[in-house]
Amino acid sequence: MKVAFVGPTVPDAVRLAGNTLTIRPPARQGDVLRAVRDGAAAIGLIDGNFEYVAPVWHKEILFALSEGVAVFGAASMGALRAAECADFGMAGIGEIFRQYVSGEAEDDSDVALLHAPEELGYAPLTIPLVNVRATLRRLLELRSFSVEDAACVEEAVSSLFYKERTWGAIAARARLMTSGDALIGKLRAGYVDQKRADGLELLEALRSHPGERQHVKCQWTFHATSLWKRALDPLPSSTGEPA
Repeated sequence: MKVAFVGPTVPDAVRLAGNTLTIRPPARQGDVLRAVRDGAAAIGLIDGNFEYVAPVWHKEILFALSEGVAVFGAASMGALRAAECADFGMAGIGEIFRQYVSGEAEDDSDVALLHAPEELGYAPLTIPLVNVRATLRRLLELRSFSVEDAACVEEAVSSLFYKERTWGAIAARARLMTSGDALIGKLRAGYVDQKRADGLELLEALRSHPGERQHVKCQWTFHATSLWKRALDPLPSSTGEPA
C-alpha cells in the first residue's frame, strides 16, 4: 500500500491517483504512524493540518523510516518535514523543498493558506507566498514586471499574515504606480501554482515506488522514548479498530 496525505495542494488527487495510491486527507499528528501500522510501504506527505490540531510529529516520520517505509515530502507541510528530516532519510521533492533546504524559504507560513473544507473541493481562499514568489520569477523572465515592482510585491506579500494574503490585499499593500486592477490582472495571468507542481511530482514518485518496504540499515537508531510509547499504545488504526 502507498499512502499520500493531500488536500488543497492537489484537490483532484483522488481522480489522478486512480487505484494506484491510497489518498488520505491532510495529515495531523498520529496519521503517519497510523499509515505505517496499516501496512504502508511508502508514504507521501504533501498537506498537513496545524494550528487547531497537533501537526505531524517528526518522531512518527523517523519511526516509519526505521521500519523500512519510504517517506516522501513536498509542496507544503511535506516540504517542511522533508527539509527537517532529510538527514534521516526522508526524501524531499520539488522546488519548495529545495528552497527550505537552501534557506531561501524559512517561515512555515510561506506555504500556508486558508481553504474551504474537503466537501467544497478545498477551494483556496488565500494565496501562499511560495506561489507568489514563483509567479514573480515567471513575470520577471517574461519581462512583464520590473525588478523593483517584483521586490515591492514580494515585500508586501511577506508582510501580510498568511490568512490575509488575497489578491486585493496584495495590490493594496504593494502600492505600485500600476493600478490595483492591472496589478492583479498581471499576477493572475502569470500565476504559477508551484505547490501543485511539486505535489504532482511527489505523486509520480510515489506511484513509481515498488510498493515494498526496504529494510536498509539506518545510520541512526530510533529511540522508543516513554513519550513515544504513551503515544503509541492507544492509537487506533484508520478503520477505528484497535491496532
